[in-house]
Amino acid sequence: MASLAAIFGSGAMTNSIREIEGMEVIFIIGSNTKESHPVIANRMVKAHRKGAKIIVADPRRVPMVRFSEVFMNLKPGTDIALLNGMAHVIINEGLYNKEFIDDKTEGFEEFKKSVEEYTPEYVEKITGVAKDTLIKAARLYGSSRKAGLFYTMGITQHTCGTMNVNAVANLVMLTGNIGRESTGVNPLRGQNNVQGASDAGCLSNVYPGYQKVDLPEIKEKFEKAWGVPLSPKAGLTATEMVPAALEGKIKAMYIMGENPVITDPNTHHTVEALKKLDFLVVQDIFMTETAELADVVLPSTCFAEKDGTFSNTERKVQRVRKAVEPPGKARADLDIIMEISRRLGYPMNYRSPEDVLVEFGQVWPNLAGITYQRIEEKGIQWPCPDKGHPGTEYLYKTGFPKGKIHFTPAPYTPAAEVASSDYPFVLTTGRNLYQYHSGSMTRRVKHIEEHAGEAYVEINPEDGKKLLIKDGEAIQVTSRRGSINIKARITPKVSQGTVFIPMHYSEAAANVITNDALDEHAKIPEFKVCAVKIGK
Repeated sequence: MASLAAIFGSGAMTNSIREIEGMEVIFIIGSNTKESHPVIANRMVKAHRKGAKIIVADPRRVPMVRFSEVFMNLKPGTDIALLNGMAHVIINEGLYNKEFIDDKTEGFEEFKKSVEEYTPEYVEKITGVAKDTLIKAARLYGSSRKAGLFYTMGITQHTCGTMNVNAVANLVMLTGNIGRESTGVNPLRGQNNVQGASDAGCLSNVYPGYQKVDLPEIKEKFEKAWGVPLSPKAGLTATEMVPAALEGKIKAMYIMGENPVITDPNTHHTVEALKKLDFLVVQDIFMTETAELADVVLPSTCFAEKDGTFSNTERKVQRVRKAVEPPGKARADLDIIMEISRRLGYPMNYRSPEDVLVEFGQVWPNLAGITYQRIEEKGIQWPCPDKGHPGTEYLYKTGFPKGKIHFTPAPYTPAAEVASSDYPFVLTTGRNLYQYHSGSMTRRVKHIEEHAGEAYVEINPEDGKKLLIKDGEAIQVTSRRGSINIKARITPKVSQGTVFIPMHYSEAAANVITNDALDEHAKIPEFKVCAVKIGK
C-alpha cells in the first residue's frame, strides 16, 4: 500500500504526449505551458480545437488562459486549498469514481473527512478564486473520465511542495483518471534529459532506476554490478549542499551542467558557500557565472557534439547523435568522468555510451528491452522489460505495483513568507518563451537578446498607479535577502499584490531575493513565493 504520489516517484508523465489530443478535459496547474513547454502546449491547443475543455489555475494570466474554459487566478502558494476545494465539490456532488475508489484505493473516508472544511466559500477566502469559478472547474474535471492533469514547478517549488503533489494525486485518484489512455498525472520536465538524469540515479537517495540506497538487497545488487563496497546512507540533496558548504561540512564540490549561482535561491548565500570551498570543479559547455568561481573548469560537449541517449518527459528513450566536432579541448561528459574515475583508482571500462545503456538495462528491468538497434529510428518508452516488448505508452494499465493506492490528506499551510506591512507584495518567479533556464546558452544568441535581452518585473496596473511607477521605469525590488534593480513592466497578467520576475537574467537575478526555505521532504526551495517591497 502506498500513495499515488509515492509510487509516482520518477516524476515522469504517466501518459504520453500523443494522448493529449484525445483528452476531454485538460487541467493545467502551476505551469506556464505555452512558454515553458510550447510543443506540449501546441498539442493542448489541438485538443482544444477538437473539443477538449481546458482548466488553468495560475497566479498569472499565462498564455494558455486564452484557450481555457475556466481560469482560476489563485494567490501564490494556495494550491492545496484550491485542490482540496475541488475535491470537496466533487465528493459533495457525487462526481467521484466510486468503482475505482472501491477497487484500487484505500483511505477514502479519512480523505473525505479531511476536505470537509474546504467549502467553496472557505477556499475563496484563502485563494481569491470565486466560489462559482471553483465549482465550475470541479464539475468539469470531476465529470470527465478522460481528463489529464498537468503541472510543473509552480506546484513543486514550495515549502509544501510534497503536499501539493499529494493534493494533485488525491484529485486524480478521486476521479479515477489514471491507468487509462488520455488521462493521468503529467508533470512536465523543465530541461532536456532531466528525466534521463533522474532515471540514471542522479539523486541523493537512489541508484539507477529509483532503487533506494538504504535497502540491503539493493546495495548488494549494485555492489555486485560495480565490484565495490557502497554506502547505505543517502547523500545530501543539491539544496542541502550549499548550507553544508557554508558550515564547513563540505570541502569540495564537482558541479556538472548546472549554474547554481543563477538558479539557486538566495544567490548571495550560494556564492558565499561556493567561495568557502577548498576546491570547486565545474564541468560545462560555457564559462557560466558558477564556472567563474571554480578552481578548475572542465570544458564538455553539447548535445550536438556527442553520442548517447536522452529520456524525455514522457519516459521515451531516444538516440542523440554526434553532428559536429567539439571546439578546442572540449570532451564528452562520459569521457571526462571515466578519466577522473581512472585517476581516482576505479577504471570504468565503457567503450561507448551504448555500453552504459546495456549496463543500465541489466540493473533496472524497466530498460532491459531498450537497445540502440531498437531506437535507431524511433524512441521507446519505459517500462520495456524485454526486447520483444513495444514499450509502455501509459502507466498502471494493469494496476499498481504495490496493490491499492492510498489517499493522503494534504492540509493547507501558508507559504514560509507572506506579505506584510514591511514587504507588502508577493513575488513569484518563472520563465519566459525566449530565454532558457539560467541563460547560459540562449543569452549568447544575438537575435534572442535583441528581442528579450532585458530583465523585467511584472506589476499590476493598479499597483503601478499606487506606487507612481510607469512602464519601463527602473525600480528596486527588495526582500529580506537582498535587492535587485530592474525595469517595471506594467501588465494585467499579474494580480494586484503579486509581482513576477523571470529567472534568466544574471544582471537582475530573481534568485538574489527568493527564499531558500526548503520543503522538509523533497528539500526543494520555495522559489515561487516570497515577500518583497518595491521602491524607486
